[in-house]
Amino acid sequence: MPFREAVRAIPLRLICLLVLGHVAFAGNRFTLTLQAVALHASPLSIGILMSLLMVVPMVLSVHMGRWADRLGFARPAACGLAALALGSLIGGLLGSMPALYVASVLIGTGYTMAHVAVQNAVGQLTPARQLTHSFSVLAMGFSLSGMTGPLVAGVVIDHLGHAAAFLGMLLFAAVSLALLAPFMQAGAAGPDEGRQQAPGSVMGLLRHPPLRAVLIVSGLLTMAWDMFQFLAPLHGARTGLSATLTGTLMGAFGAGTFAIRLLLPLIHARMSEWRILSWALFVAALCYTVFPLAGTLPLMLAAAFAMGLSVGCGTPMAMSLLHLTAPPARAGEAVGVRTSIVSASQTLFPLVFGALGSAMGVASVFWAGATVLASGGAFARRRTEPVARRP
Repeated sequence: MPFREAVRAIPLRLICLLVLGHVAFAGNRFTLTLQAVALHASPLSIGILMSLLMVVPMVLSVHMGRWADRLGFARPAACGLAALALGSLIGGLLGSMPALYVASVLIGTGYTMAHVAVQNAVGQLTPARQLTHSFSVLAMGFSLSGMTGPLVAGVVIDHLGHAAAFLGMLLFAAVSLALLAPFMQAGAAGPDEGRQQAPGSVMGLLRHPPLRAVLIVSGLLTMAWDMFQFLAPLHGARTGLSATLTGTLMGAFGAGTFAIRLLLPLIHARMSEWRILSWALFVAALCYTVFPLAGTLPLMLAAAFAMGLSVGCGTPMAMSLLHLTAPPARAGEAVGVRTSIVSASQTLFPLVFGALGSAMGVASVFWAGATVLASGGAFARRRTEPVARRP
């Protein structure tokens, strides 16, 4: 397909509004932490504050997906972005710990509702042969917004204070809502508007073998991402790295995720989705094996960059396969199931990894993770059946 035609096939307006919403989410999450520290909150209170971001999505993401299937994307996305903006406003105007708890719930729940609805719309509105391109562009946007939100919030906090940072994130949410407004006014709620949702339970959805395989591999890559984000700073501190160098280490990981997402359409032109995912899991397993043995910064940087390359392709490939394998009229629900898995990972895995690290040592957790990821790579490599392509 010619380059211009490929670009036209990507719903860039939807991608832009979701990325702007993610800037607000990431910046708010950063500001919530620093505001709580400024209020002299205990580590336990800060942990509760952060867990509240994803507790509701962990439970309700499937229902959010069903709403998107039944109502289309525009109305759920508008409600979610409005909740994100309201959470920013509460954090900016009140700023006490009880207010931050309420703001955390609104920010995390609101963004996730918009994320599920719009991400489902991106998949539904993109032609099947361009799914990888669309989700690669979206993932690159998330890589940039994940850095932009905290950076902008940090600068505003240093110069104007925490309240101004919350209100600055409110502006990003407002711009995202403005980009969504034409879809609301035109009644373009999505390709499935007015279409009855297929009956069935979540367990029935999970009994669909191709989709179940996608969710398993997606969950493993999410685990790999979250484990590295949690354990790599601990390993860096244990080997004597300063905070700046530890930040550089995590920056190398982020650079790897962005680089692979930039190249993913070219790679996908030569390899199938399942082969890419199998190689991603194998490379992640190798990085997990090597990383605890890396005693110098250059080696750790190389391993972190390679780790970013491996897990960075997970979201675009998994989302592409999810939309190709989900039963008709239940793609939004399938996105919700995946989001529930991701939310549970972000809520529970840090606790599990911390407990295992205390009992077994950080290196042992890395190597246990490598074993699980290698098994996942073998599982993905056996997925040889062709993927059904919708128009």
